Amino acid sequence: MKELLEDDEIRLRALEPEDLPLLYKWENDTSLWSAGSGIAPFSRKILWDYIENYSPDIYAARQLRLMIEVKATGEAVGTVDLYDFDPHNKRAGIGLLVDSLHAGKGYGSRALALMVVYARKFIGMHQLWAIVAVDNAPSLATFRKCGFKICGRLRSWLRRESSYVDAYSLQHLVDES
Repeated sequence: MKELLEDDEIRLRALEPEDLPLLYKWENDTSLWSAGSGIAPFSRKILWDYIENYSPDIYAARQLRLMIEVKATGEAVGTVDLYDFDPHNKRAGIGLLVDSLHAGKGYGSRALALMVVYARKFIGMHQLWAIVAVDNAPSLATFRKCGFKICGRLRSWLRRESSYVDAYSLQHLVDES
């Protein structure tokens, strides 16, 4: 039987204590903050506590973060997150991060595809949504490749230093995939 959270190249797995150095690197990379909601650095202690107290129960925590791991090497190359989970409307935001050292290798689209299947088959979700800066061509291409459709443009949505950039709202109705 095929595993739900893996394909022939990657697996999505729970956070482990050994992931602390990578999470520290990614969460404190200020060049990534404008793509999400980061506004200040995280200490190792805060991230350790996060890993130690992490609950994989999306219904209780309203979020789920999984590591993207290359099966052949066991190396973690990114994360995929479901957040703002709304169990009544069966939807959640989805976020994706692939380490710059591994960008362009298809890991992001594989992780998104696996998460869409997981959301549909296991959680019974109706839709996933994402917010992506209009000038983030690689991310937009990845989401669109995985069936996400642009459903709107949010003006001046993401702050970049002293200016703002528009973002696209993308949606994927998972029960149609």
